[in-house]
Amino acid sequence: MTRECALLLPGVCAALADPRQPGSDDTCLEKLLDWFRSMTEFDPSVSLVQDNPCLTEFITSILALPEPSPSILSFTLRLAGILASSENRFQHLQQEKLLVRLFGADGPLSSTVWEDASVRSGWVEGVHSMMHHQPALHFLCNGGGIDVIFALQGDPSLFVASSASRLLVHMLIFSVESETTKPFSAKDFDWPVCAQMIIKRVEDSLQSSSASHIGQSLKLLTSLFSSCHSRWTEVLWLGIAKQIESFLMDETIQAQRMLANLLLNMAWSPVFCDSEGGLWALVTSALEHLTPLQVGPLAVGILRLYKCPQDVRIQALTVLLQPMDCILRAASQPLEYAGLLDESVSDPATVESLLSCKSSCASLLCQTLAHLEELLSLVYLRVDLPYTSLLRSLMTILQFCNGFLSPASPLGSKISRILINCVRVQRSALDVLAALSERKGCDTLIGSLFDVLLAYLESPNTTATVLKKTFQATSKWLVRLHELSCSTSQWQQTEKILADVFLVLQKRLCSPCWEVRDSSLEFLTVLIKCLRDQDEFRQSLLSSEVPRLTENLLEDPESYVRASAVTAVGHLAFITFFAPELPVIGNQYNKENTVAKLQEILSKDPEGFPRRAVISMFTKWLRQGCTGRMEDTERFVSRVIQTVEHDLDWEVRLGGLELVEVFCSQTICQLGLPRCSSVPVLSAVASSIHQNRSLQIFCRAKLFSFLFRSLCDCDKPVGQRACDILFALRGNFYPTGTPRDSQETGELPAGHGIAWLQRTLRQGSLAQNFPTGGGNGVDFEDPESMMLALGTIDLEELHDELNRSSDHVEKSPQSLLQDILATVGTIEENEADCY
Repeated sequence: MTRECALLLPGVCAALADPRQPGSDDTCLEKLLDWFRSMTEFDPSVSLVQDNPCLTEFITSILALPEPSPSILSFTLRLAGILASSENRFQHLQQEKLLVRLFGADGPLSSTVWEDASVRSGWVEGVHSMMHHQPALHFLCNGGGIDVIFALQGDPSLFVASSASRLLVHMLIFSVESETTKPFSAKDFDWPVCAQMIIKRVEDSLQSSSASHIGQSLKLLTSLFSSCHSRWTEVLWLGIAKQIESFLMDETIQAQRMLANLLLNMAWSPVFCDSEGGLWALVTSALEHLTPLQVGPLAVGILRLYKCPQDVRIQALTVLLQPMDCILRAASQPLEYAGLLDESVSDPATVESLLSCKSSCASLLCQTLAHLEELLSLVYLRVDLPYTSLLRSLMTILQFCNGFLSPASPLGSKISRILINCVRVQRSALDVLAALSERKGCDTLIGSLFDVLLAYLESPNTTATVLKKTFQATSKWLVRLHELSCSTSQWQQTEKILADVFLVLQKRLCSPCWEVRDSSLEFLTVLIKCLRDQDEFRQSLLSSEVPRLTENLLEDPESYVRASAVTAVGHLAFITFFAPELPVIGNQYNKENTVAKLQEILSKDPEGFPRRAVISMFTKWLRQGCTGRMEDTERFVSRVIQTVEHDLDWEVRLGGLELVEVFCSQTICQLGLPRCSSVPVLSAVASSIHQNRSLQIFCRAKLFSFLFRSLCDCDKPVGQRACDILFALRGNFYPTGTPRDSQETGELPAGHGIAWLQRTLRQGSLAQNFPTGGGNGVDFEDPESMMLALGTIDLEELHDELNRSSDHVEKSPQSLLQDILATVGTIEENEADCY
């Protein structure tokens, strides 16, 4: 602690302890606790409390108050716990009788203020903070603290309840690992006293008839087995395994989901997955006896495991696929196609019952579909999924949802009525459908699949969110269709599907709903990115009305749609006029006209999203070499940066800097840099400039005025990016050192306005009216001046300043203490004002 903070701390403690004060802001109190944590973390000595007696005086003052503020009392409990985190400070506070008054039975526990959740939370956090040495552990166990913490597991505040559970886990682990003296033995393991107390309470809870107590203990065990992988956890498990197993058979115990979660965390622990403790038999029993809704997370978790018996893995997959199999079987009777499963793990009637019930049907399907999507995202799956049957099941669900399938079976009819227009299930099924496009084995159904997708794209009943998902799935399957066409020469099928897709897209681009127009444009952009090199795609696209309608949407009244239209038009340009070797239908596509429209949007659109889209698209064009010859590119970049440097949106200005960065990199790569002398003599620098075409191009394009202005931008990311670009340019133009490097005095050369420029840049965002037209002797279009500026201005200093946190001063402990004193004021002044 600094001397300044030590002088301020007594005043802060007195102000916080004064009940007449309005109380300090909770954020300040949190920062104050963080400061104490940082001081005590690496210093276990007692000096902090001995050298600052105001801390113990503060705690004593709070305890003396008849009705302390709950927030201040909570702060005091947490502060005391932090101070007591080392054994030396703990003993000091014990001698002062402070800890027993705070955390003992006669403290806040027995007062009315305990009814406030913040006080209970402060008590738990305080105990957790001090639980780093055995004296604190024994203090709590001997003082009845274990009972309090177990009771707090059922606290009405979920935050307090979860904190209490975490504290018990921490205490159990700490007790076993710090107090065990004998070598580990699974058959003869002596539990330390505190650990015995906790384990006894857990065992009693599991054997009780209280569902809440059972649930609390299951959560505690789950947290323990997930965070601790020591061998002693197996000994603990062997003592409670029979009781846990009995819960699987007892339908009156409403803890099935917690049981599944417990078993999954155990399966992930190296202690149990290789042990003889019967875990896998218990997992198998759970897969058989719990419902798919209850056991689904366990099943998918098992399938993600690296170490797992193959029969258990297959059983988990069977459980996961049961609802999808039931859907297939319900769609037709007798069954037209092969189902997903040869046999079931659990009773099929249970799945049928869940799917035929309105309250559980959608939940079961959404959970199953989410788990399937999770599995499909894995790079390597250790079981084989029946992809063809799975795809058929997904198509059946989607047809149920839009009413395009009339099942013959009574179960199918009931499920269809439940799922009609169910947006949740439609979205989930389409997500899995999109993920399935990357798996092989579904080729035979691709025609039927596009019938389903096109039905969704065409239907007026398809909601905007479902349509967006349909577009995403369609784009992925169109890419897959192209891959199949290349290998099977099924060009006619591909051409027909593309024609149908673009016909629907034309209608959707004219939708009165702006979300639909926006999704349609995003879909078109994705298609162009993926398929623009394919002849069939280009011909189908350019022979439709889609390009014209897309360009019309540049004037859409909704800014999001205009932004998406800009992106789509920008990507269309790669087909219409940035690839001259490609055949273009008609002469309706005019490059200059399109560029002019986008530049007009960049300079005049009142919303930021379209302007950001334009600068992003221009950068993409530049990066892919689509802006013509070097002279044309220079004029293009110059015109763009003169527009964006005054834009009010910082992201547009930042986009302009990205454009500049790409332009500089490309220009230097094309022209190269001359070999110039590293001797920092101005005449040598000047003589090299005339040979440096790239520097002259940058000056003519007005890059330097934009870069140096950006260093003073009021938005820090803009200044940081500009500084990075100037660093890169300096490294290119001065590969072996700068004139500034050899100036021992650090003085800037006279002339060229460089000294003024350095002073202005040091002001940062406070610089007013940054001149770019040669004022104060700086000519940003003069190569010699800019070469000199790059070599002499202290970019390192500017870089450090830009990367320094804006609140580096305000974050200091001294500033925090001053803020607290300033907010509470002084009692004397307030009393004087009253009269």
